[in-house]
Amino acid sequence: MLRGKCKVDLCLQMDPVLAEMGDHLSDAMKILENDQSETAQNREQRRFSWRDIPGPLQGDGQDVVTILQLVQNLIHDEEDKPLNSRMQCVGEQGHVALLGHSLAAYISMLDRDRLRKFTTRVLSDTTLWLCRLFRYESGSVYFHDDDREGLLKVCRLVLNARYEDYSTEGFSVLSFRQPVIYHSAACRPGLGQHLCSQLGLPLSTLCCVPCNTMFGSQHQMDVALLDKLMKDDVESGKLPVLLIANAGTPGAGHTDKLGRLKELCVQYNVWLHVEGVNLATLTLSPVSSTIAAATKSDSMTLTPGPWLGLPAVPAATLYRHEDPALSLAAGLTSSQPVEKLRALPLWLSLQYLGHDGIVERIRHASQLSQHLLHQLKTLTSIKTSGVVSHTRVPPISGGSLRDVLGSLILSIVEDDLSSPVVVFRFSPDSSSGSSGGSVEGYSTGEREIQDALNRWLGERLAQLVPASGVELVELEDEGVCIRFSPIMTAAALGTHEADVVALVQKLMELIPSLSCTLRFRQDFREEVFQHAVLSYVEDLNWAGLGAVRYEPRRTDLDEGKRQQQMEKINGDLLKKLKELETDLEFSTGPEFGEERNCVFIGMVPEDIDVAVLVETIASIGRELEESGKLLENMTEVVRKGILEAEQQLRIANEEKLIEEGVLRQIPLVGSVLNWFSPFQSSVKGRTFNLAAGSLDTTEPIYSLKAQSSREDISESPTSTGKRLQGQRAFRRSAPFIDSFSETSSVCHLDESYRDTAPPPGEREEGDTAEVPQASPLAEPPAEVSQEEEASAWTVQRVPEGEEAEEPASIR
Repeated sequence: MLRGKCKVDLCLQMDPVLAEMGDHLSDAMKILENDQSETAQNREQRRFSWRDIPGPLQGDGQDVVTILQLVQNLIHDEEDKPLNSRMQCVGEQGHVALLGHSLAAYISMLDRDRLRKFTTRVLSDTTLWLCRLFRYESGSVYFHDDDREGLLKVCRLVLNARYEDYSTEGFSVLSFRQPVIYHSAACRPGLGQHLCSQLGLPLSTLCCVPCNTMFGSQHQMDVALLDKLMKDDVESGKLPVLLIANAGTPGAGHTDKLGRLKELCVQYNVWLHVEGVNLATLTLSPVSSTIAAATKSDSMTLTPGPWLGLPAVPAATLYRHEDPALSLAAGLTSSQPVEKLRALPLWLSLQYLGHDGIVERIRHASQLSQHLLHQLKTLTSIKTSGVVSHTRVPPISGGSLRDVLGSLILSIVEDDLSSPVVVFRFSPDSSSGSSGGSVEGYSTGEREIQDALNRWLGERLAQLVPASGVELVELEDEGVCIRFSPIMTAAALGTHEADVVALVQKLMELIPSLSCTLRFRQDFREEVFQHAVLSYVEDLNWAGLGAVRYEPRRTDLDEGKRQQQMEKINGDLLKKLKELETDLEFSTGPEFGEERNCVFIGMVPEDIDVAVLVETIASIGRELEESGKLLENMTEVVRKGILEAEQQLRIANEEKLIEEGVLRQIPLVGSVLNWFSPFQSSVKGRTFNLAAGSLDTTEPIYSLKAQSSREDISESPTSTGKRLQGQRAFRRSAPFIDSFSETSSVCHLDESYRDTAPPPGEREEGDTAEVPQASPLAEPPAEVSQEEEASAWTVQRVPEGEEAEEPASIR
């Protein structure tokens, strides 16, 4: 049973059906909202269950619990993600709205007289409450599911009112005097096209009014230009009929100068329609003068559902018109009582919340936006939509007059600072560059780079503080921005002041990383250009330090094989970089990006050493390329070495046979003879040197003591000990090269080779010196000392009856 006001105990005596309906709805909501009823194993089984595949309708039917369980399975994410917070914060007011839909279906079955009486009461009450809440006197209400439908009906009403024969002659009467519909350049995208397509009007009917370019907000309609456009249209024989204004633009949340627009509409006999999120503040006291002018408009569209956190509640269009016949012809009113039941969910919800509850929710959302705006003003790297740049002030000689005009502009947009919508973006001051990085050379593509950083910032804030409801928005002049509109999201997400504090805290934590990344991008590019084996990948849409590609130095391959080699090297390079213990993020870049076979580097901290980072990437790339060269020749080298070893062993066996004689080869006789007269075999083992590609004897190896060899190897540093922890790998001043030599598949070098071989960074293009690679099938014995570790594996024949002093790698 629903709690609090949602209880239907009083209805139990009047109509048991209503009480039972409330119980069923409560039980259904409990089943749907209980996302903890399934275990991870059951969800995994259900993911691959045949029940998720569409099938025929069951012949014997199913019970309600089974059907609700199916609905729950379809609602919940298949990847076991938590339920959307918007659904978790439905609350009792949401249950009341959902109950309204069930009641509407039940009440629609009443007899016609009783239904007409009920719907008239619901429609009258709802109209009265909305008009008083939003200070709209003598208005009527049209309820609709699509928030554009109200404007569509109003436009049809205006056409019927301005063209007397429109209802009978249709579009033919429009040819004598073409109607004109004006809308702002900052209005919802596609709104005007939707009107024309639904009304059968040509696109030439629309007139897009530009926004301010000099004075006032850049998201407000240019009133002076609108006056000129209307005057020109009238002189050319056209008929201005409708003006669509914004009380809170979809992007920045700014409000048009509704008072001046109303004066123009009265002058040219044009219908003024207002829509926008800022209309919600009409319920507050006091009301901004700019918003209060919306009460004088001819119509306005409200969306109380998201404002109050009410699911499936219709939008409402308030309008004033004296002729009910034209309203009926336009579809704003209906003679069908069932159509009026659309207002029932809102009727129930408004009663549940009450006047004070409605005002409190909107006031709470407005206070959240003001609190965030106050906090953002203290951050120098964050710019809000209410901040006016001095570059918009026309160049005028005389500092005092310039200051006066600047103050005038600030006073013009002062009303926008009280908007419940806060739009901000990361925009560092390039003049305040800090040490460790450069900001020069970023005039080209600076807008794209900052858009990418702000896109990353908005996504991170939405992930870290989901209750804040922040979202990305792209504005024409500012670029990609982050929008905080608590009136549209706070009621559904349950946003509180603590969420705003957490949002600001996370923002302050991310700003240093953004500033450092932006500052070091140019340094990273210059460092990459200093390495011939690396190429810088220009991707202005990447939110990070940048992208780099390792270019193989081999020129003897065709284009296809070279691309394959480059793809393999860069793929292995990315894996090696990800294995490092560092906070840097390495990836393949955007999922649908154009660049391939490269390494993208994400955000970087302030103490990053870009030179060491680039040198590390180049060093790992060289090792991987040299490793690939050795592996290409490994098969042929090993095959020839095995054949040569077999030939030498065969010759050694023949010599041994001549030295020992035939009698020692007979099994029983040879054993007795060896017991009386032991014979020392002269056959020696062979080692195959991968670095030199030659066979050597094993005498120097086995002459050393095994114990000392073990101690030497145990004292040798391992790759784990030499790998640097955290970000220290890129903070060191020394080149970070040796850390990777032991982690790769390269065979250990001979000591003499290490003393003479040049470092990887100093090798010439045609240098053939290669770092021997360690093959999984060719590792040196565990007892081999460091002095002879160039011997990779040993081939030895042991005379019968004798034991080898040390085990060989390959017999």
